[in-house]
Amino acid sequence: MQQLSASSTNVPDTLRLIRDSFAFMDGRVDPPSSAHLLTLETLRQQCIKAEVWVTGDPVIGCMFLTPRAQVLYLGKLAVAQIARGQGIAHALVDHAVYRAAQMKLPAVELQTRIELVENHRTFARMGFVKTGETSHAGYDRVTSITMQRAVA
Repeated sequence: MQQLSASSTNVPDTLRLIRDSFAFMDGRVDPPSSAHLLTLETLRQQCIKAEVWVTGDPVIGCMFLTPRAQVLYLGKLAVAQIARGQGIAHALVDHAVYRAAQMKLPAVELQTRIELVENHRTFARMGFVKTGETSHAGYDRVTSITMQRAVA
């Protein structure tokens, strides 16, 4: 596992991985995933302002880590279809917990869309518990749930 730099030659592959991994949400989640807003430039900016971690060569897994006041926010967790079921997501999440501990933050937090019940179950198996519900701007219904995993 390595931290992706803005100048890495793996930035295009990482963007492709995110887009491919989030494509199954098209037509299932409303509003559409913010993965559609990612470009090479915004991904490079993410590498500068926070942490982007990747695994594999070629890249088969990635995640964004952003320190917040009381948690380490985990976003854009993605694993290539051909590599699923091999523990890569677990390894990435475990690394997020390790980074949170290094930063002296008590928990890792993520959000998952309300429609993606299979993701809720997957994250629960990884030790995350539901801590809240949120709505995207302009929506009068819950669109996401917030989950946290404590740093042991």
